[in-house]
Amino acid sequence: MPIIDQTRCPVKTGSIYPEPYASMMKGRSSLRLGEAGGLTQYGVNLVMLEPGALSSLRHWHAQEDEFVMVTEGECTLIDNTGEHTMRPGDCAAFPAGDDNGHHFVNRTDKVAKFLVIGTKAPREVATYSDIDLRVEIDGGTARFTYRDGTDFTAPR
Repeated sequence: MPIIDQTRCPVKTGSIYPEPYASMMKGRSSLRLGEAGGLTQYGVNLVMLEPGALSSLRHWHAQEDEFVMVTEGECTLIDNTGEHTMRPGDCAAFPAGDDNGHHFVNRTDKVAKFLVIGTKAPREVATYSDIDLRVEIDGGTARFTYRDGTDFTAPR
């Protein structure tokens, strides 16, 4: 049956980021809706942000498109152009290769939720706009480096 029971969806908490960045993602979780539905070509996730939580480090993708729609509460989108309040029904799109680093912050006292739909490229590079960090993903394996390509060991 194609109807997805959200109560049985895989939930992802935490982060694949190295420390000290992984600890900064406290209060973020997501339902892996696409995974629950057997989708393989793109991801569909319902992200939940507790008050004060970040969705991610500010980043942009080289190979993957990303689309976001707020479904509940209020989020602040922070990108290269500034801060933008987003409410239910508001959408944002981030085309692959566009270096508009972005993330979402919940600055309210209630849970915020947004749907993220994105490409699942077999090879990807994401660059983090505010720090000397990038991730190379190849076949599901993540390798964190500094922007010059050397292995990440600690913040510079």
